[in-house]
Amino acid sequence: MARIAGVNIPTQKRVVIGLRYIHGIGPMTAQKIIQQLGISPERRVSDLTESEVIQIREVIDRDFLVEGDLRRDTAMNIKRLMDLGCYRGLRHRKSLPVRGQRTHTNARTRKGPAKAIAGKKKVTK
Repeated sequence: MARIAGVNIPTQKRVVIGLRYIHGIGPMTAQKIIQQLGISPERRVSDLTESEVIQIREVIDRDFLVEGDLRRDTAMNIKRLMDLGCYRGLRHRKSLPVRGQRTHTNARTRKGPAKAIAGKKKVTK
């Protein structure tokens, strides 16, 4: 099993798909990495030699922000917005949608499960 950037890459998958298991590497970045190293897109992770795995590891370490560093960077950016007290920071602080979505209905992912309102009952006629 290949271990790149602290992540175990599944051996049965193609290299392009396996690289996407690393946080911060998506489809286009994975394509760019294998093209840069001249690895065939059809190759499986189990078929890679040790030197190819080392090359992939070096390219990722040198050129990309991945895993813990990326998560820390994102968290620091959100914390900076919250400390500034700007609109986006206030929305983060209140756990509401940040990018202008409606909240009257929907937004349940961000707000959490609906809370029942005490004393409100349905009136039947």
